[in-house]
Amino acid sequence: MANKKNIKCMSGDKKSFFETFKKSLPLTLMALPALIVIILFKYLPLAGLLLAFKRFNVRQGIFGSMFVGFDNFKFLFQTSDAWVITRNTILYNGLFILLDVVLAVSIAIGLNELLNKRRAKIYQTIFMAPYFLSWVVVSFMAYSLFSVDNGLFNHLLSFLGLPEVNWYSATGKWPFILTFFQIWKTVGYSTVMYLSSLTAISNDYYEAAIIDGATKWQQIKNITIPCLKPMMIVLVILAIGRIFYADFGLFYQLPRDSGPLYPATQVIDTYVYRALKETGNVGMASAAGLYQSVVGFILVVGANLVVRKIEPDSALF
Repeated sequence: MANKKNIKCMSGDKKSFFETFKKSLPLTLMALPALIVIILFKYLPLAGLLLAFKRFNVRQGIFGSMFVGFDNFKFLFQTSDAWVITRNTILYNGLFILLDVVLAVSIAIGLNELLNKRRAKIYQTIFMAPYFLSWVVVSFMAYSLFSVDNGLFNHLLSFLGLPEVNWYSATGKWPFILTFFQIWKTVGYSTVMYLSSLTAISNDYYEAAIIDGATKWQQIKNITIPCLKPMMIVLVILAIGRIFYADFGLFYQLPRDSGPLYPATQVIDTYVYRALKETGNVGMASAAGLYQSVVGFILVVGANLVVRKIEPDSALF
């Protein structure tokens, strides 16, 4: 009797499974193209990680090339520029994360508080538009401003009787230039994500606060920002995971690969690209990519552990 009951339970489970699969079949088919793309471009290329430990030879292929252990990783750590590229990568990304959170949250709250929603949509579009420009286009825009002969800034300096500046050799000015263009281009995208979180906040909180006599700043401080905190934490954790990655277009296209600016603009990604272009060593580039991925994974897990201890409800996992 017990066996018959078990058989009935199992057949019932199978029936429910097939029924569930049949109901979800349209959604599964809709997701199928994305799954195929992920498998083709995310999982199959993982075999290329072997290149990080081999001296790649085109004729021998990935699996037939000579195994060299960790020799490919040495060029990142033994070079005299190792400290410079690591420092630049971490400090720039840390500054970008901080400014992006502060400015995006501030802009999102400001747009949300506008009573004229049509005007808010126009402002949102203006902030979002630079995100869709490629760094090549932005680099030409920057060149029109900083060109030594025909740049707008040098024309203004000349008009005011001040000495002209060779912007593409002025190392000290480029940390500010890079930061400005990075924030100008990306802050709109983050603003949209925070705005989507703001729409989920119930108006009942604000109505209760108004009845209690709370000012607009008190409402933002005690209602809006706490409700945005989970989204802020998630985005910061994900950004920390890519702190060893640099936006190649920003650091290569914008300075126009100017040699005198390397101390201020050289990061891990541009260094690896230039080394690959000069030496053609694919193994070195693969080793750098693997190093960045492993460090990024460790940072995401570490940041999530810290958040889970401080505020468990806001942790990713």
